Amino acid sequence: MTETALAPARAKPSFKAQMLQAREDAIIAAVNRLLAEKGFDAMTVDEVAAEVGIAKASLYKHFPSKEDLACAAMVRVMRRAQAFLAGLPADASPLESIKAVARWTMEVQLAGEMPSLPSQNSTLRATLMNSADYMNGLIEISDRLGAWIEAAQREGSINPGLPPLAVLYTLYARACDPVLEFLKTSGQFSDAQIVDMVMSTCFEGLQAR
Repeated sequence: MTETALAPARAKPSFKAQMLQAREDAIIAAVNRLLAEKGFDAMTVDEVAAEVGIAKASLYKHFPSKEDLACAAMVRVMRRAQAFLAGLPADASPLESIKAVARWTMEVQLAGEMPSLPSQNSTLRATLMNSADYMNGLIEISDRLGAWIEAAQREGSINPGLPPLAVLYTLYARACDPVLEFLKTSGQFSDAQIVDMVMSTCFEGLQAR
């Protein structure tokens, strides 16, 4: 017999467990939308509960604080990013992979699916730092991007004089770039045009060629 045949069958989650998971998924989806639309400071727990259609007391059974809600939304986005990176072609060049990630982050933001979090909030920062799921995802993504950046610098497709960390943070900044929203609000360009323009300024600069 194979090991698979000998392995014990996994018990199917109970109906109650499935319902709790569905509610938690709905909460995180609502938080993600509100964070993308309003930002962390403007979002309230009451709004989240109202959007999901549950009492605030029920929401707190899943997530005990506003910071935990934001952390859960970030973990979900982090997992989406990990899945995207894992699906990139293995034979793509380092620069092609980096560009694909930058394009994906901007598309997610323009779709209203990228949480907007403040850079200076000690309580939120502590919650994120204490989340193993968030930190493990961040480290995995940073390590993979860092390897691509260094490889691209070695082959000359990214300026080797730039510190790799500066390039990495520049890529992360595309996920919360206000230029995207400004251009979209103008109503003059499609999402695809906006992404192409910001990709050009990011990877080619502003100098005429």
